[in-house]
Amino acid sequence: MSTTNGTHPLDNPVRAALAGPHALFAGRFGRLLHYPADVTPFLGMPDEPGAEDWADAAVLAGPGGHVVTAAVSVPPPADWQVTFRIEGIQLVDEGVAAAPDPEAVRLGPADVPEMLALVERTRPGPFLPRTVELGSYLGIRRDGVLVAMAGERFHPPGHTEISAVCTDDAHRGQGLGTRLVRAVAAGIRARGERPFLHVAEDNTGALRLYESLGFRVRRSVTFAGARVPATAPAL
Repeated sequence: MSTTNGTHPLDNPVRAALAGPHALFAGRFGRLLHYPADVTPFLGMPDEPGAEDWADAAVLAGPGGHVVTAAVSVPPPADWQVTFRIEGIQLVDEGVAAAPDPEAVRLGPADVPEMLALVERTRPGPFLPRTVELGSYLGIRRDGVLVAMAGERFHPPGHTEISAVCTDDAHRGQGLGTRLVRAVAAGIRARGERPFLHVAEDNTGALRLYESLGFRVRRSVTFAGARVPATAPAL
């Protein structure tokens, strides 16, 4: 499946999601697409953003604001401050043993405080107060406490990303994350879609685990953050 410009939806998954199944979240400014600030910080940039697109991003974020991108090959202007750059690997489902998990419970808005607390302890990546609205999130509790979770983030056409996979340190080594990844994958497959996910290139342990589960490397993806100059025009 390709997008209207001939590229694969996973080549620019943030923009493909906002232009497709996540259009209900999408704001537009010039050629940019973006999620609400309390949903996810990622900006849906064009495949090859030009100077005008970066200027629009500066106006949208505001002077001193922060812009987060994924799968964008063109760097920000020289006067922007790059705050982080993570080289990542994109993997797609090619035979994952997806299956529901009897211990997994569906998480929703009422669970957000617990989810944010778990994210704060485990640091799986950006997770904000409304990120839970992007898709289905599952968790496992022990003695009533949320100790592991995984869910759905970007939703390009025909695909859904598995994200926010995390387990409290006290409960690692029990396979909870693996079980939740398989359970989330089962829900994605049930909709006729293909699960995919991202992992940092230097996280070799996670990469080996996901490959052992049946995910296969598709491509490299760069995640980056940059700060707009304080002198940039305001919206």
